Amino acid sequence: MSRIMKLDDIEAVHSLPEEWQREAITRLAEKMTDRSAKFPCIPAVQGHAMNHFRYGFIQKGEAQEAAEQLALMLGEFGSRSRELGAYTSLVVWILTEPSRENLEGIEYYERLFWQLLSRTTEYDTEPWPAELPEDPADHLWEFCYAGEPYFVYCGTPAHELRQSRHSPYMMLAFTPRWGLKQFNARVRQAEHTKVMIRKRLAEYDPVPPHPDLKFYGAKDNYEWKQYFLRDNTTSLSKCPFARLHKEIR
Repeated sequence: MSRIMKLDDIEAVHSLPEEWQREAITRLAEKMTDRSAKFPCIPAVQGHAMNHFRYGFIQKGEAQEAAEQLALMLGEFGSRSRELGAYTSLVVWILTEPSRENLEGIEYYERLFWQLLSRTTEYDTEPWPAELPEDPADHLWEFCYAGEPYFVYCGTPAHELRQSRHSPYMMLAFTPRWGLKQFNARVRQAEHTKVMIRKRLAEYDPVPPHPDLKFYGAKDNYEWKQYFLRDNTTSLSKCPFARLHKEIR
């Protein structure tokens, strides 16, 4: 049985077993299709409109089995992603404990995010891609699973100022690097789209873009810093993935 799903019509949405799942997918659709407040990431809007996205749900983000569930979804998605379309991403919503989110806000989600990514590597049986550094301190590092590099986006209910990162439930989106390479290969179109994304972002969020938002490959860019953006302009000084990864291994 597939652990990820395609939700391309209203009947499929209504067939989801739990109310929070239906709310999550409905709110995403509203965000992606809003013509008055256009979501900044144009490729994401295209991927949603073209039904290239695949979706998954995790019931208890704090539970030990959450990492295994995420690993299984990533394994399945990675094996099929090239068949799903140029703008594909795996979108996973995670149910968390309300008492904790109310008490600790963004910091709680930030810790849970890095714990999940790190614990997921326990289930990865493939070697790290030889062409990619394993140290997040290297500017070319990015998260990989089953040999597939990904850009990872995290949205949470605690994000209030960065509406581009707000989600009614914790949400992870994994975009395969091969898709981003295809996008960047069309140089003139990609450059124009990036300008439009920045313009939309400035209009969408009531705060300026986070200073960590830079471009892949630039020596002053670190992908991991973009995975989880705080509401303010601060960021972690060191990537937690490296430390937790070593502890697990």
